[in-house]
Amino acid sequence: MKRYRLYSLPGILLGFLAAPAAASQFTDPFDGKFDMSGYLSENAFGFLPVPIIISEPAVDQGLGLMGMFFHEDEEAAAERKKMMAESETPTRYLLPPSVSAVAAAYTGNESWMLGGGHFGFYREGRIRYQGGAGYGDINLDYYSIGDVVLPKPISLKTEALFVSNTLKFRLGELPLFLGPTQTYIEAELSPGGLADIFPPNIPDDVVDGLTDLLSADVTTSGVGFELEFDLRDNIFSPTKGFAYTLDYLAYRDSIGSDIDYDRWEFEGLNYFKFSEYWRGAVRLGGESVDSDDPLPPFAMPALDMRGIPAARYQAENVAVIEGEVTWQFTPRWSALAFAGAGWIENDSDELFGSSSLVSRGAGFRYQIARQYGMHVGIDVARGPEDTVWYIQVGSAW
Repeated sequence: MKRYRLYSLPGILLGFLAAPAAASQFTDPFDGKFDMSGYLSENAFGFLPVPIIISEPAVDQGLGLMGMFFHEDEEAAAERKKMMAESETPTRYLLPPSVSAVAAAYTGNESWMLGGGHFGFYREGRIRYQGGAGYGDINLDYYSIGDVVLPKPISLKTEALFVSNTLKFRLGELPLFLGPTQTYIEAELSPGGLADIFPPNIPDDVVDGLTDLLSADVTTSGVGFELEFDLRDNIFSPTKGFAYTLDYLAYRDSIGSDIDYDRWEFEGLNYFKFSEYWRGAVRLGGESVDSDDPLPPFAMPALDMRGIPAARYQAENVAVIEGEVTWQFTPRWSALAFAGAGWIENDSDELFGSSSLVSRGAGFRYQIARQYGMHVGIDVARGPEDTVWYIQVGSAW
């Protein structure tokens, strides 16, 4: 359920400028405004280049390129043509399209990645698949290792191969989906400047233990299940409905993992439409790991909130709550404000007794694909240490 914001509004506009002969596909016949619905559906197997602007401060900004492919089946095409033939502006959205993507990116701290993935809907959405694979060389600063809070952050280089797959099936006519999930990471870790961060009174065995832990080849391999309850009105930018997801992964030596541990992850997304102009949303989230052995930093839960750099706050247990209010001041344009609080703690009994970490911010959205319910825009968030901006395609969650 991790979210990686790699799309950009400039890239979508570039796609428009690159296809002047098909400019009518970028105009909504109902209001005459710029809209990507026609292009994404009528060129379902075409290549759409999307420049990537990475605004994550943990990797010192970055740029890249993504190629996106929207796959429309015969049923979705028939539904789209029916909607376009209606005399009034439709109030419902097209069936979710399957989307494939390939991407590569490079950042200011010499991190890089390349990979691809697929998000598929089959049999009228009764079967859902989400999977991907990639390879990267990522440099991140870590402020804690397991139970040890560091006096200064460690710069850790992680060269890793990542593979993930989830396949879910709808349970009867209920809005419930259940299926297997799998994750595999093969990583080579190497710290930078480790000796410089410790004061003289730190025991040598602690330094040696951390050095051994951080300078290693580590493989984690887990299998489990994902249970999802989904009543959102669309998957891109929901305006009402609910989506609750529970993931469990067991990492075991018998399936290729160097470390045995269990991981639970929960997310609850709630969307409320108060009126034609106002709506709200609430996100609840939590992650927990249970292991008798020290875990590598990339396997530890981290606080995931706008305004907080990746991997800045980590612990065995993490919880978050965020709220968002949106003002839809025109049919196309909206403004929003949001705030959230997060907690991290190695002892689960003390999680909500610890001090909270707060972020807040504001942003705007433009409805760029009305038939799919897709909005794009920019958020600016202030966290405990810094102010960060994000390009958003779809919901921030």
